[in-house]
Amino acid sequence: MESRVVVCRDCCCGTPKLPGVDHEAQTTRLSETVPTRITDCLDVCDQANVVVVQPSTEARAAGARPVWLGLVNDPDATEDVVSWVRAGGPGLAPMPPILDLYVFTPPRRQRAM
Repeated sequence: MESRVVVCRDCCCGTPKLPGVDHEAQTTRLSETVPTRITDCLDVCDQANVVVVQPSTEARAAGARPVWLGLVNDPDATEDVVSWVRAGGPGLAPMPPILDLYVFTPPRRQRAM
């Protein structure tokens, strides 16, 4: 399995609660260019729009983990995600430095630390 993205589209992500964001265009761009799965609420509504970049099977076997990106609300950020996934994603390609601004740890993972 190659690297892919999971896009939250339910409670807050993908809704009019974020005015001025073209959620449909973002989902379409991701779906047309990289393997994409749409999911219901990921329970991190304060980070809407949430995109999780999943590592490939090869990268996961080598220790790569999913990267959670929040507040992915502009087309440039979406393009950075697309470029990274096309290059290999977590564990196989360096993350574009600008995406550091979007990385967060979901609450359930913070408690486990």
